[in-house]
Order: sequence, then structure tokens, then C-alpha cells
Amino acid sequence: MSMSFKERRAALVALGPDLEPSMVAGTIAIAAPEIDPAIYDGVDVTKDVSYGTHERQVLDVYSRHGDKGSGRPVLVYVHGGGFVRGAKDSDQTPYFANLGSWAVQQGWVGVTMNYRLAPEFGFPAGAEDVAAVITWVVDNIAAYGGDPSKIFLCGQSAGSMHVADYVVGHAGYGPHGRALAGAAIVSCLYDVGRASRKDLHFAYWGEDTSTWAQRATLQGLIDTDLPLLCTVSEFDEPEFQDHASQFVAEWFAQKNTFAPLHLLYGQNHLTPVYAIGSPWDALGPLLTRFVDANA
Repeated sequence: MSMSFKERRAALVALGPDLEPSMVAGTIAIAAPEIDPAIYDGVDVTKDVSYGTHERQVLDVYSRHGDKGSGRPVLVYVHGGGFVRGAKDSDQTPYFANLGSWAVQQGWVGVTMNYRLAPEFGFPAGAEDVAAVITWVVDNIAAYGGDPSKIFLCGQSAGSMHVADYVVGHAGYGPHGRALAGAAIVSCLYDVGRASRKDLHFAYWGEDTSTWAQRATLQGLIDTDLPLLCTVSEFDEPEFQDHASQFVAEWFAQKNTFAPLHLLYGQNHLTPVYAIGSPWDALGPLLTRFVDANA
């Protein structure tokens, strides 16, 4: 039986904001059963396409079954996982086949990617892998019905930081330049110099914290001319809310307009993506309007 919004919100409150294993498992138990199976209808999935030489450098393409058409916007998704874990898909959960399939139902092509993980690969390996995927998409996505001039990049948590690093050019862009129509950044740490001294952060940004400040994306995102969609969740960890607040304040101080950031009511750190394809989807409608406005 489906939860009411009030029941679901209370259940998320009870799980707390901390990204502990029990919180992750509890969020999956709440969100996964709500996904509408119809989002998978008429979807072809081409799995484990190599975009590099490392075993983690693979992607999946979600496209319309049969006549794929042409000129479709492309949504490229970069998963989270604290820089050290995570994957583009899972046999145990609907993640992130839900997002790729949902993209097809919007009339788009979906791409989900793996990337090299810390501590073996530190900064800026994630953004380098994003750049390699964007290069692959530009060169190949027309065969799946996609338009290489309408690429939208979306990342969550650690994935959002890789997206931000790519947008501001920390790792370069590849031969096609910054080939994006827009970027969506879901729960990001923008000011790396202020980031908490966690093992996961040391694993990716390095042990020398004096270098962290130069890895920040805050000013670069304020300066970019690329359309942005940024979000933070009501039940996000306080650190993500802190960085989101700083982003909004700095953006307004410099531009005298409100930042392109949305507070997702009744969502935690994971549910913006975990709830896509469900009645509780808060991110999907924003993405749809964002793509429609900028494609």
C-alpha cells in the first residue's frame, strides 16, 4: 500500500539525515516500491559501453524502442557514493535504471555512467571521466536518437561535484569543448576549502588540505554562462545545506538575483533521484522544465 505524503515525510524524518547504511537501506525501502513500472515500457538499454580503458569507464544508454527518431535531448547522469563507491545500475535496486528509463519517457535519451573511484583515483579523475563521457556522447549519441547539441549533465552528491568540476573546467573538456546545453547539480559541496575533514574527502581531494580551496567550484559556477539547475533537500545533511546557503548568498551578492537553487521539500539526500518515476518525484518535474527551456 502506498504511503501518503505525510507518512512518507515522517518516515524520512525518522531515518535522520546522516548517510549511514541503515539510512540508505531505509530510504530504498521507502522509495523503490513507489516507482511506476510503466516508466520501463518501450525502453531499450545498451549496457556497459566503454568510453575509456579502465574497467570502471563504462556507460549505459537508454533509448526509445523501435523508431528512435532523432534530435532528442540527452540526459547524462553521474551517480553519488562519496567518491569511493556507487554505480550506474544495480541488480538489487531500481537505481539508476529508473532515471534512464524516465528520461526516455520524457522524449529524451538517457545515459548513466560509472567513473573511476577514490582512493585509487583522486581529484580530478571524476571530472576527467565526465569529460570522456561527454566526448563519447557527442560522437555517438545520434545513433540512439540523441542530439549532441542538447546534452544535459546531472549529478547527485559526489556526482554533483564531478559535474561542477567539469562545468568550471577543473579537468578540461575534451576535443569538443564544454559541449553542454545545461547542468543539474543535486546536493553539492561548492566550497571545498570549507568541506568537513572526512575520510571520504581525504580519499578524493587529498591529505593536504591546503590545496582544497583551489578545488572549489563556487565562484566558477557563479561566473559560468551555462544554464544551471541546483537543488538541496529539506532533510539533507547540514553540510550540504550550509554550502547551498553560501552559494545562494554569494550568487545574490554578486548578481543581485536569486541563485538557480531549489529546496526540495519532503526529500532527503537520496530521494531526489530515488523517487524519480514515483508519485513523490520532486526533481523530475524541475528537470523537465529545465530541459524544455534550454534544449
